[in-house]
Amino acid sequence: MIIYITGGARSGKSRFAQEKAQQLTNTPVYVATAHIWDDNFAERVQLHKNERGPEWTTYESETNIHKLPIENKVVVIDCVTLWLTNLFVAFENNIDDSLTAFKEEIDALTELSGTFIIISNEIGMGVHADTEIGRKFTDLQGWANQYVASKAEEAILMVSGLALNLKNRLH
Repeated sequence: MIIYITGGARSGKSRFAQEKAQQLTNTPVYVATAHIWDDNFAERVQLHKNERGPEWTTYESETNIHKLPIENKVVVIDCVTLWLTNLFVAFENNIDDSLTAFKEEIDALTELSGTFIIISNEIGMGVHADTEIGRKFTDLQGWANQYVASKAEEAILMVSGLALNLKNRLH
């Protein structure tokens, strides 16, 4: 089962996802998709790690998340944007190849038993990117978000720390 959580920067996505995971299990799993690009980002990652308690199992994987030992677990995957960035770089900024690889990974997750809480960002709701590569990535992100949302049993938009339910096949 996929629970999709999206929203803008600092909208409360990660906190909400972690709380939801802890409501579902005493042994949640956190999958970080980030590639550490610089010291500032490393500090942000460390702050996120410090926020989680010892009950969390953490894996770091930039791609191929379905190959981790996450079956039959409640898993927070944080986040689609960084996951896509890794694919976009690996496929030399090719939107089609990146999106195909991402969809294949999402499809592989849907074949596993478990609850996968997938966090993403709505980057296309603000100012348009200045560069061609930025615009390409914004398009990629939008299509990837649509795909995850289409596969999800539940979809939530976070705004100002509040959850807006977009889709709920669970009730």
